Amino acid sequence: MSTSVEAVSERSAAEVNEEIRALWLRSGGTLNTEQRKEYQRLVMEWADRTSVA
Repeated sequence: MSTSVEAVSERSAAEVNEEIRALWLRSGGTLNTEQRKEYQRLVMEWADRTSVA
């Protein structure tokens, strides 16, 4: 999956959270190494979105 920096920077915390949920659903609840990296990136992005008020 490839997204541009512009698209990522415009996403809300809710949108990032939805992508996290979708990742878990696709994985069946067990993340492989590549999915873990994606999960970590998404969680960091989500945290950035939630800390901006």
